[in-house]
Amino acid sequence: MGEAKRRQSKLGDSYGEPERILPWLPITKQQSEAFVSWSSRGAWAGIVAMIILWLTVRFLGPLFGWWTLAS
Repeated sequence: MGEAKRRQSKLGDSYGEPERILPWLPITKQQSEAFVSWSSRGAWAGIVAMIILWLTVRFLGPLFGWWTLAS
């Protein structure tokens, strides 16, 4: 008996369905990997936005006379 047939007979009706993280949790492994990917992108976007804001407040604002730094 081939490996695919053995696995199909073992899994029964759930053969071919995506594998879940936990049996009682309706989230598949592929969905969890996508969540990690998107949250990592969001974190990097936040870091870049924070750096741009800091550069604006620290250098660009005083340079263009929008405000002055406290002495």
